[in-house]
Amino acid sequence: MNDQRTILVIEDDRYISHFLDISLSKENYNVLTAETAAEGMFLFSSHRPNIVLLDLGLPDRDGVDLLRELRTFSDTPVLIVSARGQEKEKIAALDFGANDYITKPFHMGELKARIRVVERSLQKAEAEAGDTKFSCDWLMVDYEKRKVFVSGNEIHLTPTEYKTLLLLIANKGKVLTHNYIIRQIWGYEGGDSKSVRVFMANLRRKLEKDTTHPRFILTEVGVGYRFADE
Repeated sequence: MNDQRTILVIEDDRYISHFLDISLSKENYNVLTAETAAEGMFLFSSHRPNIVLLDLGLPDRDGVDLLRELRTFSDTPVLIVSARGQEKEKIAALDFGANDYITKPFHMGELKARIRVVERSLQKAEAEAGDTKFSCDWLMVDYEKRKVFVSGNEIHLTPTEYKTLLLLIANKGKVLTHNYIIRQIWGYEGGDSKSVRVFMANLRRKLEKDTTHPRFILTEVGVGYRFADE
């Protein structure tokens, strides 16, 4: 049982849209549907849904462009549901802030499982809102004092390392692409992913007990990194 979260489905295929509406309504979600990007943006602005399911092949606008606009003012989780299955297209969508990507045709059970993952992240974020500290196993971050502790011992992080750690924690459970990390931390596009890998290796050495089996900073091969959400 969920707490009547609202899911906005932006999908131009009426059969898929209707199927999602029926299936998710049975799971006690409040479902809104839009067939175009313009209608989707209107419903998003007027209803502020908790989760968005977004198709990329919309008739009036590319879904990636819509995602990019949404990310200028909202962190609402967006799951891409698209027939586009190329790796570069998945990376592009994740780069622009998508939380997950599922390729059509899909099994409803898998989609619902991914929605539950997003819900758990939302619940944690809501519970942690206002927290001044983050703790997970041997890692503790004191936001107010800007201090990081490993097994109770304070460690030194450079300002960039600290900023990166906060970015990862704020998005824990979500895959962050190399380009997204570069844009958020260094503020420019198209940086060298090799530099990010070296940077992450240094951060791991300071945080992890076993860098060959990291507890916190997990590698998504060919895409980027994900901070463990449990």
